[in-house]
Amino acid sequence: MTRRRLVAGNWKMNGTGADLDEVTAIAAAAAACSAVDVALCLPATLIERAAKAAPGLAIGGQDVHAADKGAHTGCVSAAMLVDAGATLTIVGHSERRAGQGESDTEVKAKAEAALAAGLAVILCVGESDAVREAGDALRQVAIQLDRSLPGAIDEPSQFSIAYEPIWAVGTGKVAGIAEIGEMHSALRGRLVAAFGAAGEGVRILYGGSVKPDNAREIFAVDDVDGALVGGASLKRSDFETIIQAAR
Repeated sequence: MTRRRLVAGNWKMNGTGADLDEVTAIAAAAAACSAVDVALCLPATLIERAAKAAPGLAIGGQDVHAADKGAHTGCVSAAMLVDAGATLTIVGHSERRAGQGESDTEVKAKAEAALAAGLAVILCVGESDAVREAGDALRQVAIQLDRSLPGAIDEPSQFSIAYEPIWAVGTGKVAGIAEIGEMHSALRGRLVAAFGAAGEGVRILYGGSVKPDNAREIFAVDDVDGALVGGASLKRSDFETIIQAAR
């Protein structure tokens, strides 16, 4: 099955109003490469301004709360993201799972809430260095995926998985090509088992120190349908090279 590639930038806790020029520059680069879907997941404080400054670019959140509203100080609901102009959100990023103690059950609830509100979802899974060294990566990530998946997906193109080996996030390390291929193939199998034919339409992204100099090689791997990019998405020059590699 042919799936459009998706390159999504995750700015993490970076970016203020002074960086909106970089957002519009990335939007221009994305518009010049119409064969690839491009998105930026920004801090909540920037979403509305970015959506207005770059109306042709998909702007997303980096997390979402599972509840519609309520006594959840500091959290953002799916409806709030939509209201601010977001069209997608990340859920289950390794930095939230580790730093905020998010469980698979919580990630599943967040994904379901976002999808119900009309947001596209990028759901992250990945293993630690210790799990990889123990030779248990495939089994552990499969369990994590199965427990985090929403109960159903109506539109496969609105739901993506990002495989991000935790030991490669922000470290400069990158999983080997064979390791990426093996994991993405296994994830595809789990998606088909969960959703049937619709599982073939779900994009699987690679995340973990994706950079201009390694993107082309990563995109050449079977079942790699794009990338979730961290630090290299902060500058148009780097991010544009990755977008072009995806094309």
